[in-house]
Amino acid sequence: MTIAGTPPRTFTGTERAAVLMMLVGDDEAAAILQKLDPEEVRNLGSAMFSVADVSEEEVEAVLDDFVGRARDRTGITFDPGRKVESVMTRALGREKAESVLARITPTEAVCEIDMLDWLDASEIAGILDKEHPQIAAVLIANLDPEVGSKVLEQLPEATQPDILHRIAKLGPITPEAVETLRMLIASRTGQGGGGSGGSSASVQLGGAREAAKLLQGARKSVEQRVMPKLFKMDRDIARQIEEAMFVFDNLLEMDDKNLGTLIRNVDGDTLTRALKGVDEAARNRILGCMSARAADGIRDDMEARGPMKLSEVLDAQKVMIQIARNLAKDGTIQMGAGDDDYV
Repeated sequence: MTIAGTPPRTFTGTERAAVLMMLVGDDEAAAILQKLDPEEVRNLGSAMFSVADVSEEEVEAVLDDFVGRARDRTGITFDPGRKVESVMTRALGREKAESVLARITPTEAVCEIDMLDWLDASEIAGILDKEHPQIAAVLIANLDPEVGSKVLEQLPEATQPDILHRIAKLGPITPEAVETLRMLIASRTGQGGGGSGGSSASVQLGGAREAAKLLQGARKSVEQRVMPKLFKMDRDIARQIEEAMFVFDNLLEMDDKNLGTLIRNVDGDTLTRALKGVDEAARNRILGCMSARAADGIRDDMEARGPMKLSEVLDAQKVMIQIARNLAKDGTIQMGAGDDDYV
């Protein structure tokens, strides 16, 4: 919020567009996104998060003719996460939207249950050991993913797939449910349960991306054991988690040898379309694993094609990811590093 006497912030052109996107309806915003190229979608999506705290005075400075509409909607204190996800999904479809959101969604400050800050992973796992999987799911979803991963891998192996499945399907959690968990922890730790100091609004928890973060942070053996069982329980949820665990940017984590092997297994058309959706640094990293002549050919092809639909780019990137997975499964390449290699 702007402090009295302090001039409003000066927004960039992208941030000014983001303010408008946060004010218009989802259908209108989705229609705009469909007309942008991949780089513009990512930049605008990121900017929509950055302007979530814009004040009314700043809205007036950005678009005077939308002042009345801005005042009707807020002051402005809406949740950018739901707005951006809704617009992206309408514009691109669920699968492609997940791919974009995985890159631009900022890490959220979690832990609605303050007492969890004072417990280590083993203590939390001990509290949840005999509790219903739904309780474990809600509580773990409140944790930072790094801590949550450690808690998950210390729980009984038989319950891990069920807990992860429940985390992936979590939605709004009522304040009463959060308070019940707070009281449970207080009773198990002897800290007392007085005074929640929590919000009166529902808390949005979980989802496939959060479940994926938990698996990524756990030992590789947890993923190898849990994912097959998840596919038997709920193929759609398991597929969403699997796709959220690995996005195109993860390809850049491979060393030059493995990345070069992958590129040789991708046809030129797919590679050209996939690289239209990455920044210059990432593009140079991938093309640097090719011969100079081949890299120049890809660059020329990219320039000749001009603007390309985001859906085409994401489809090509998805093909590259699947090729990488297949090569990793048969041992041709290694993805990741150390004990956390993808196999």
